[in-house]
Amino acid sequence: MPFFSIAYTGRLKNLFVSFHSKNYRYYFAGQSLSLIGTWMQNIAMSWLVYRITGSVFLLGVVGFTNQIPSFFLSPVAGVLTDKYNRKKIMIWTQVLFMLQALLFAILTLTNLIQVWHILALSLLFGFISVFDTPARQSLVVDLVDDKKNVGNAIALNSAVFNGARLVGPGIAGIVIAYAGEGICFLINAVSFLVIIIALSQIVIKNQNKVKSETPIWADLKAGFSYTFGSQPIKILILVLSSLSLLGMPIFVLLPAYAREILSGDSRILGFLMSAAGVGALLAALFLASRSGIKGLSTIISIALFFFGTGILGLALTNYHWVAYVFMFLFGFGMVASIAGMNTLIQYLSSDEMRGRVMSFYAIAIMGMHPLGSFLAGTSASAIGINYTIIIGGAFCIITGFIFFSRKKHLDKWL
Repeated sequence: MPFFSIAYTGRLKNLFVSFHSKNYRYYFAGQSLSLIGTWMQNIAMSWLVYRITGSVFLLGVVGFTNQIPSFFLSPVAGVLTDKYNRKKIMIWTQVLFMLQALLFAILTLTNLIQVWHILALSLLFGFISVFDTPARQSLVVDLVDDKKNVGNAIALNSAVFNGARLVGPGIAGIVIAYAGEGICFLINAVSFLVIIIALSQIVIKNQNKVKSETPIWADLKAGFSYTFGSQPIKILILVLSSLSLLGMPIFVLLPAYAREILSGDSRILGFLMSAAGVGALLAALFLASRSGIKGLSTIISIALFFFGTGILGLALTNYHWVAYVFMFLFGFGMVASIAGMNTLIQYLSSDEMRGRVMSFYAIAIMGMHPLGSFLAGTSASAIGINYTIIIGGAFCIITGFIFFSRKKHLDKWL
């Protein structure tokens, strides 16, 4: 049992240290249920688009509309996150997410749904996410009483996200097969009530303090200068951008991959996503079991190679169980690298600038992703799904080599 050897190193006791904070326990519980609904909606939306159109190009377009607002508006959202109450911002975004999911459910269950509806609601989701992401990422740090546990809190946050990735798609695949996509959207709408209630129970000191009255443009400039004036933060943001551009868009091609390469249905798509979720969850738990940031850059380097190899392997097989293995490897490498870099960025950021720094993190993760999704959909239409996946996997492996070559420079700042 090699994975469970962490128990013998004494690190297992560190796994849930963030639970000592009541605020974090409320947040964790709310997120656990709400994110399952979100992943069900993600799968249902992708499958609905592909069922209606049969177009891998439109899969890429939906991925593009879902996250392109982050590319343009995240810096503004980061300034607002630093100026105003992060918890209140997040409560409002959850209410808007719930209304978006409810509208999706109504249109689908009444058979009125059309492609333009999906694109419009996907774009709406993207606009809401612009304000949700920096607030969510910055709020995690405010929820733990002992700041030494920030790394653990971030890793557990990733664990609950990827635990939902494990459970949600599998449930969605079954629900879609027997009840249709609309029920998935309805379940997601209801699930947002849980996180709204959890957030209402959280009490954070010093969250209502008056921020400076400097103009937004001045705050934007200060945030940009701080983020890209820091050599280690700049390296991490650029690596994350590279992964989001050509690595993460693999997700938008999975419905087509499941049907055309594996000759499967929505259940196979759910199993592929769940395999990635297993790897992602184990990676997050592994990171949560660690204390401190020593050696984290080495873990990230190794994870980047897993990330790229998992993507590359998908293009080389049409066997279900082999594809699941590669999706597991992809999921493990994705979370170990991205959550690890998230931890380092939060560690290197000052409290006053954290919202703005995390807005650039959001651009790297969510802003570059729609461009990658659009490229992936266009490429898959032109040269095929397999060749598109090969290009993405090879690029991620090259990114791993580049990060490893810069690791010594990064370690000097840690």
